[in-house]
Amino acid sequence: MTTKVSTTKRRSKAKAAGTSKVNGNPAKLEIQNLPIGKIKADPEQPRKTFDEKHLEQLSESIEQHGVLQPITVRKSGKGFIIVMGERRFRASKMANKTTIPCIVRDYENNEILEVQIIENLQRQDVEPTEEAESIAYLSESYAPAEIAKRLGRTDNFIRQRLKLAGLIDGFKHFVRSGEMTISLGVGVALFTPEEQQMMLETMGEDFNAHQINRMIKDQTYDLAKASFDVTDKKLVPKAGSCIECPSNAANQGNLFGEGKMVCTKSTCYETKKNKSFLNLIEKAKKENVLLIPEIRQYWADDENNQLIISQLKNNGLKVYLLDDIEIIENPINPTIEAIKKEYQHYDYSEDELKAELEKAIQSFNEELEKFNSAEQNGFVRGIVFHPETYQNKEVFVKIIEESQSKFSEYSEPLTNRKMADCTPQEQILKINEREIRKKHIENNKQFEEVVQMIRETEYINTKKTLSTDEMVAFSISLFENNVDYVGRQKHFFKFLVGTSKMTDVEVVEHFRKHFKKEIFHRLIRYILTRQVHFGESNHVNNLTNISFYNAMQGYYKSEIASIEKKYEEKSAKREARLKERITVLEKKIQELNE
Repeated sequence: MTTKVSTTKRRSKAKAAGTSKVNGNPAKLEIQNLPIGKIKADPEQPRKTFDEKHLEQLSESIEQHGVLQPITVRKSGKGFIIVMGERRFRASKMANKTTIPCIVRDYENNEILEVQIIENLQRQDVEPTEEAESIAYLSESYAPAEIAKRLGRTDNFIRQRLKLAGLIDGFKHFVRSGEMTISLGVGVALFTPEEQQMMLETMGEDFNAHQINRMIKDQTYDLAKASFDVTDKKLVPKAGSCIECPSNAANQGNLFGEGKMVCTKSTCYETKKNKSFLNLIEKAKKENVLLIPEIRQYWADDENNQLIISQLKNNGLKVYLLDDIEIIENPINPTIEAIKKEYQHYDYSEDELKAELEKAIQSFNEELEKFNSAEQNGFVRGIVFHPETYQNKEVFVKIIEESQSKFSEYSEPLTNRKMADCTPQEQILKINEREIRKKHIENNKQFEEVVQMIRETEYINTKKTLSTDEMVAFSISLFENNVDYVGRQKHFFKFLVGTSKMTDVEVVEHFRKHFKKEIFHRLIRYILTRQVHFGESNHVNNLTNISFYNAMQGYYKSEIASIEKKYEEKSAKREARLKERITVLEKKIQELNE
């Protein structure tokens, strides 16, 4: 549904029931006990769902205490139709009440639905898709900010619900059943009804969150990683700038996070991406800059890479791959924040981190000098680009000279030589190497997909006790990511003993066969001693530190007590001196006041 921006139209409607007007002046409305038999529910009422369990609870309360808040009705022929309070009406019928307290009000025909919608939206238990449809109705008369103000919600909440209203019925069913999260529903609603229908049919009868997430990922693009300037209005004139584009998720509320720009129109994104690549080729030709795809020889036969190489050749550019050149990039100035992130899994002190920063700065200065003198050393301007995303960066490039003699040429490492320069036997080796590399990349993709699938399931909420395999996985994860070299030698020398000649898969299987919970406990205890925080954090103002301090009482109570006593004595002496000083000052104040 298209959102109309109008903040004044019908602004006075949807006021809460409770007052009326007599001759233009406010008048108090009377509460009447009307026969339940003369009251009917409104068939146009936007609320469609009522929780039976909650109705039963309300019915019991009404049976005991009566209806504490009257419902609002309007006249209809010889009876009345409910405007607000259908839930109380239903519960009263269940409690076998014959009358119900009511406020009778007159409404304009076009005002009733709006009043009902706002009343419903102010409840705490509104079904999300029903809420979305109601907000979409209000958006025909009010801007999102006005709706947010009326309902006491954030602008982003209203925008997300407006987007959710665009879900097709097939997906709304999964939101209502709880199988589909609201955030995933909003992600699907980014696409046209036709695209949603295709996603629904592709998924099949059973809901599959992982598959839907993959479809959304394949059809959305992070504009922060775009190869083109997202502010450029002239790249594709008909499309304009991505900043103002309605297909930019940032313009539909913070659907992917605060201010995150995500393109939801794949055809437009691909058009801009391809146009930016053609512009890059033209720039290389015009400025005589070497254009280098990030492709190595062993991966040059890939279909997509062949297409890129062909495009460069067809535009009259000589093709150089990464194996053919030497590159000098403009180095990035190191910071202490970057060093801390790089060594976050190492047990480094502040002094050690500063020492690493000094090394990094020294290396940076050397690389910067090399970059600044690149042209004097035979390097020329070049642009390196990614063959899929077309993201690129300007560098200095030098072509590696081909060896003059056949002997020296064949003495080069096999991976550096072109297939045409290899013997048949060497070509077989290169083909096998490429296959190994392809298999490695496929394994990477497969593993990533499996992990993403598991993250989207209820695995972490499983109530079963940890299995041995889970403890093995956690132990090896702790060892690899949290134990430094010194810790490995000092505490875990026998952890993976006798595995130096095994493959990684064999090492894991070997450890699994010889796994003991004592190793798991040792790793946990080692991590506990390393995860505490120093500085301003201590054992009375930090959750991790407090829990660690309490846990250690079971092992070193007397030792800890001895240390505590030493500090208590030190503190007592300091407090005594402080008290004496304050006493002296108080006497001076007293003398001045006399």
